[in-house]
Amino acid sequence: MLVPISTDHRETFPPDPEPTEARAGVVRKSWRLIWRTTVKSWDDGIIGWSAQAAFWQALSLTPLLLGVLGSLGYIGGWFGPDTVQIISARIIQFSGEIFTEQVVDDLIRPTVDNVLGRGRGAVISVSFIMSLWAGSSAMSCFVAAICTAHDQHQVRNPVWQRIFALIIYIFFLISAVLVLPLVALGPTYLHDIVPDDWNNAVSVVIDWGYFPFVGLLLIGVLVLLYRFSLPYPLPWLRLVPGAFLAGVFFWLATYILRAYLTALAQVGYTYGALATPIAFLLFGFFLGFSIVVGAELNAAIQELWPRDHNGATVRQWVSTQTNEITDTLRRRAIRPGWHHRSPAGADDPAAPTDPIPRSDRP
Repeated sequence: MLVPISTDHRETFPPDPEPTEARAGVVRKSWRLIWRTTVKSWDDGIIGWSAQAAFWQALSLTPLLLGVLGSLGYIGGWFGPDTVQIISARIIQFSGEIFTEQVVDDLIRPTVDNVLGRGRGAVISVSFIMSLWAGSSAMSCFVAAICTAHDQHQVRNPVWQRIFALIIYIFFLISAVLVLPLVALGPTYLHDIVPDDWNNAVSVVIDWGYFPFVGLLLIGVLVLLYRFSLPYPLPWLRLVPGAFLAGVFFWLATYILRAYLTALAQVGYTYGALATPIAFLLFGFFLGFSIVVGAELNAAIQELWPRDHNGATVRQWVSTQTNEITDTLRRRAIRPGWHHRSPAGADDPAAPTDPIPRSDRP
């Protein structure tokens, strides 16, 4: 019996969702992500991690400036004779946009002047080598918090993780020494090195694209920190939302904190000699909070919408399968009563089980 073949090949698709329904789904997913990030941050102890980061940042300020400004003395001649002084002035100016005037005048400026007064010879001293360990303490806190956010804090050995944080700190220190001159010298230096015969469009691009480039550079630094800190890193794009959130959150937090401390000083409520370190610790707290909450956002996105890790999943699967096969073979080798049967005994059921003849057998 022949069955007629339908010639109607038109495919039927489900109707598209209404725009209001699609928007409602986006809103529900957004609130779900926000709620999961909040709950996960609280469960992982974001307040404690931020407080530790603030303490270690205060302790690491002098070693950090010693490492950056002292190392700049070796490459300052590449960009001009006054490069170190210009960068120091830009550091103080940039600190004035983040911290309060009291913190800059009582803490940042004296520390910078003290470091510059020591000269670049302090870089090769034993004290500088020891300061690397103290300066990497804040980085170690960030690495531990990021690994905890992604539930990877038990992958590395604690001693190796501390050494790993020191390696990351040295890497970022070298990167800062190479990048800070270009960032601190600003568009004016870029205009000077651009050939005169180039079009004016290049100058327009430099003027309009310099500060967005600096912002993207800071976001890229946070992405690198999130990626290097994880034993099993996520794809690059999965780390961008957390880095963007960290940058925006820190900018808003510092703006609100500056306004609050300024208003508090005008009213007359001060902490006396403790006002400067308390204010600096508050800024350090919000910096640590922003970095940790960015890591928690990336972890929440990975938890709600999983994505394979870059190569780590494959390596872990191969290692797991290899260990399982090895354990299976080892158990079979030591199993009691297990022995290798000969092919003849296996193929011939009638073969005698006792191949040795015995004369006393009845």
